[in-house]
Amino acid sequence: MHSYLNHYIDGTWVESEGGTRHAVINPATELPASEIMLGSPADVEKAVGAARQAFESFSRTSVDDRIALIERILVEYKARAGDMAEAISLEMGAPLSLAKTAQVGSGIGHFLAAARALKEFRYEEQVGNSLVVHESIGVVALITPWNWPLNQIVSKVAPALAAGCTMILKPSEEAPGCAAIFAEVLDAAGVPPGVFNLVNGDGPGVGTALSRHPQVDMVSFTGSTRAGILVARNAADTVKRVHQELGGKSPALILESADLAKAVPGTLFSVLMNSGQSCIAPARLLVPRALQEAVAARAADMMKATVCGDPAQEGRHIGPVVNKAQWDKIQGLIAKGLEEGATLEAGGPGRPDGIEAGYFVKPTLFSNVRNDMTIAREEIFGPVVTIIPYEDEEDAIRIANDTDYGLSAVLFGDAESVKRVAPRLRAGMVYINGGQPDPNLPFGGYKQSGNGREHGKYGLAEYMEIKAVVGAFA
Repeated sequence: MHSYLNHYIDGTWVESEGGTRHAVINPATELPASEIMLGSPADVEKAVGAARQAFESFSRTSVDDRIALIERILVEYKARAGDMAEAISLEMGAPLSLAKTAQVGSGIGHFLAAARALKEFRYEEQVGNSLVVHESIGVVALITPWNWPLNQIVSKVAPALAAGCTMILKPSEEAPGCAAIFAEVLDAAGVPPGVFNLVNGDGPGVGTALSRHPQVDMVSFTGSTRAGILVARNAADTVKRVHQELGGKSPALILESADLAKAVPGTLFSVLMNSGQSCIAPARLLVPRALQEAVAARAADMMKATVCGDPAQEGRHIGPVVNKAQWDKIQGLIAKGLEEGATLEAGGPGRPDGIEAGYFVKPTLFSNVRNDMTIAREEIFGPVVTIIPYEDEEDAIRIANDTDYGLSAVLFGDAESVKRVAPRLRAGMVYINGGQPDPNLPFGGYKQSGNGREHGKYGLAEYMEIKAVVGAFA
């Protein structure tokens, strides 16, 4: 079993002051995979103090110096890619093939995008006889989830470093191993002491302490909407900036002009590839009523052909969901779908046939779903897809927007139809005919999916304050 019992504070690995040992469970075996020490308020105090002290000098480093630092980090990151992939696979259940490519690979894309944005960013702008400047916001707390652990860590750390901020990272206690290795990467790359600090912990403990701390200037949080609301409440007394990337219930809208041979597998693959544990997973599949039967048949075949298997093995199978709480929640929602009258086309309750242990979920497909059903309203976060029929284009747009969330949407159709419908979808990102996320494009949502944007120049700007120097050229 791997042990990550120390925190990384002020450039060294230190023991926790009053922390609690916590076992991380392998979701494929239900046995302990690693252990960490959940931090205490004293640990947070030390980390914030180190970050505050380092900010004065690091915020004044040159753009060239920060680009060089990111380039050194990339070298070390690639050297430890295999170790980080194994940790992700072991702790949160991503199949090793996925962990090595999309999970770890996404971090490389975010570092490259941050370096590109830093090179092109306009720090100063003359307005009349005055100067508008962008400056590092200060000490930032980064609170990240377990589902795409490195993706979310690097999409925050890279722009924070590029902006000249200092930081404290609290990774999820469900998948902390890759974060500990990531801290070793930054140490090996020569990140100055105090610039990056890692404190393991849970939300009620370390997360709350960071959100409330008066010396933390900004919190960047990715996770559930429920937890995001708590972060915002805890941060309110100190009026710090709160950046949130929260839940989603994304529609995949198949228009009458769409190519079903591409639209159906494209949608399902986006849901299945991380066992449904993606905030942008387009799990609401909206189809013309006349095409529902054909779409359901195609989709059912793909779901039934999807294999669940050992995440430690290479292959195209899917792994378990992250823990028992998630498994129980998904099982309850599947049962609710049956109770409320949806038609089960594939999958259903329980583990897949032949699997006796682990938090594996049958790839499940429902048709004849109404948008007021529980499975159409709540974020399932598992390999479950709901087919919702619509009457016409206006009805489709209404259903797509009829959600508390607005993170993303997927749209399939010909160019004319897409041009007409895409602007009317209330989502921060609209993926056309299977388009994929790009680390240079803004990532974030409308409504209860959060506020602010990550990635590229848009994410870089989130970590800066804007100052007007009035009359600078008088």
